[in-house]
Amino acid sequence: MNAHRNARTTPYSRALIVERYAAGEPAGAIAAAFGTSVRTVYKWLARYRSGGVAALETRPSTPRCQAGMIDRRWQDVAVRLRRTCRMTAAGIADRLHLARSTVARWLKRMGLGRLKALEPKPPVIRYQRERPGELIHLDIKSLGRFDRPGHRVTRQRKGHRNRGAGWDCVHVAIDDATRLAYVEVLPDQKRGTTTGFLVRALRWFKARGILVERVMTDNGSPYVSRLFAKALRWLNIRHIRTRPYTPRTNGKAERFIQTLMREWAYAIPYRSSDSRNRDLARYLDFYNTARPHYALSKQPPAQRLNALLNNVLRNDS
Repeated sequence: MNAHRNARTTPYSRALIVERYAAGEPAGAIAAAFGTSVRTVYKWLARYRSGGVAALETRPSTPRCQAGMIDRRWQDVAVRLRRTCRMTAAGIADRLHLARSTVARWLKRMGLGRLKALEPKPPVIRYQRERPGELIHLDIKSLGRFDRPGHRVTRQRKGHRNRGAGWDCVHVAIDDATRLAYVEVLPDQKRGTTTGFLVRALRWFKARGILVERVMTDNGSPYVSRLFAKALRWLNIRHIRTRPYTPRTNGKAERFIQTLMREWAYAIPYRSSDSRNRDLARYLDFYNTARPHYALSKQPPAQRLNALLNNVLRNDS
């Protein structure tokens, strides 16, 4: 059998190791001569004593014994018992007279190891509001600050760390019907900062003809604060919170953040976080006015907004 390309020794050099040791040469000197460790020298000497020259050949790397496998016909029976009768791996193993570990391993490989895997997946319910401002999604994304490029730009890991630089908080507001987005990079996500962003976002949307009726957020601390709730009551806006640990409910904000990170924050090797933040206005203008949105039939959000507002004016007249 051929030795792998990184092997330090071959069957011939192993035989030389045995000969030189038999001639009285120390194991340390032999190891230095062949570029191996003393432990490796003693390993081949032990192999030679146990099996002679034949034991110096390279052994196969395949396991001596294979893990137990279920016959194909029993695999189908096990899956059927799991799905229809909701039997455990131990129950299936007893019924089919197989090892429990083998059945458990096979069920895990098939994705049936947990009972919740047997439940049908809930259908994906997509929704889209018809009027601009009917629902605004809010969310926050933390981005690390940096004052110099990292190792992915410089290709040098030493001396290019930005320890203690802190975090920037990207506050996002996106309209459900038009996907028109308003974003600010703020130093934190405290209740006062978040409430101030809400007020500025509402003014920005109002300047474009969008009167906000509802706001959807997760259950983060700034969104459940009394100050945030008081501001919404004063503005006569309904607050909708997502279910805990269910980010897909606020999916439009989550998806926009993913797009924002890919096409703005990580798209260019910025020299610093300040230069990255200054570039945000350029990207937002591109996103709102020129970037085609596939959920809007390849229309930019601004074009979608104009179409919906024209429909509203036409219906009112």
